[in-house]
Amino acid sequence: MNKVLSEDPEVYGIVEAEKKRQTEGIELIPSENYVSGGVLQAMGSILTNKYSEGYPGKRYYGGQENTDKVENLAIERAKKLFGAEHVNVQPYSGSPANSEIYFALLNFGDTVMGLKLDHGGHITHGLPISFSGKAYNFVQYEVNKETGRLDMEEIRKLAQEHKPKMIVAGYTAYPRDIDWEAFKSIADEVGALTMADISHTAGLVCAGELKSPVPFFDVVMTTTHKTLRGPRGAIIMCKEKYAKDIDRAVFPGMQGGPHEHIIAGKAVAFGEALQPASKEYAKQVRKNASHLAEELKKHGFKLISDGTDTHLILADLTNKGVPGKQAQQVLDTVGITLNKNTVPGDPRSPMDPSGIRLGTPAVTTRGMKESEMEQLANWLDQVISNINNTDLHSKIKEEVKEMCLKFPVPGINI
Repeated sequence: MNKVLSEDPEVYGIVEAEKKRQTEGIELIPSENYVSGGVLQAMGSILTNKYSEGYPGKRYYGGQENTDKVENLAIERAKKLFGAEHVNVQPYSGSPANSEIYFALLNFGDTVMGLKLDHGGHITHGLPISFSGKAYNFVQYEVNKETGRLDMEEIRKLAQEHKPKMIVAGYTAYPRDIDWEAFKSIADEVGALTMADISHTAGLVCAGELKSPVPFFDVVMTTTHKTLRGPRGAIIMCKEKYAKDIDRAVFPGMQGGPHEHIIAGKAVAFGEALQPASKEYAKQVRKNASHLAEELKKHGFKLISDGTDTHLILADLTNKGVPGKQAQQVLDTVGITLNKNTVPGDPRSPMDPSGIRLGTPAVTTRGMKESEMEQLANWLDQVISNINNTDLHSKIKEEVKEMCLKFPVPGINI
């Protein structure tokens, strides 16, 4: 960062402040993680200087021998990692990638099924005010209000009633593993395409910790950060018969020049994910999440679906008498970062919901294990149960900092 310091000390100061925040605080937002120094350096490389519209071997500009190599490397590593027939590594991020899948395989106005936002779905899974909800006729399914889990028989009935052209599975706030084969069976019954969004769980899926949709689904999208610990971006995987449609939808359908410096970062991250250590990491992520969930239950937290199979925990704070927004804001002051979140059937506004969402990918990357999860549960309970006790909050902030300094953040020189 020496060049930034000399050329723009204002930006340098902001980056240094964020470095301090990440170093001294605990990151529990389940969609966030830390990338390695290798991924950081690839993203900051001179590959950012090169336009490369098109695909390897079929570019519109000259001088592509090295961009072709790095993109092909990312593709081959992703194929090996997930066992995919075809991979497009150019999508800028998850929401554009989902839009590109719809653009490739649907017509505007087609009927699609996706999980309702406050039941764990994503805005691109049919939220009425989003592009997905405006461009397509989304029928929203829900989780069972009693169990907090998907009810496959109800989903089957809904599919039989509406005959969607596509069924979307894979979620942003659903803490349980997904029965991909059951979704495929339902889709086959009604003649629907299948699309999986594994943005949250991809790192656990490719490590064999969770079931994979790739053998069963027509198309699978994942972001490359979160549990994959790569750059902010996405990839689309699909059966070979959809390859041309997907590629045309990405470019020139919805994107221009790909970001080859980010694709290089994806290649590095995929290479890391292919190493044995990645499997151990994924296993520990789940162990930590399960242990944290059980400890939270001991402190009286009401967990949606009563626990987790994944990296993610969703808690309804109604019985604690503290809204999710207030909990998030106060926890920020003690150095614990998580996010407010709706819960199934939430009576409160999405901007001030009843719940919080938390997860273990980032703390596991730092090396924290079960004993730290017990301490985390204790801190969460103390803060939320004493939401206005600023003296206690100040004490906990120092305790959080002390523990964090024992677990360095990858990619940050302390």
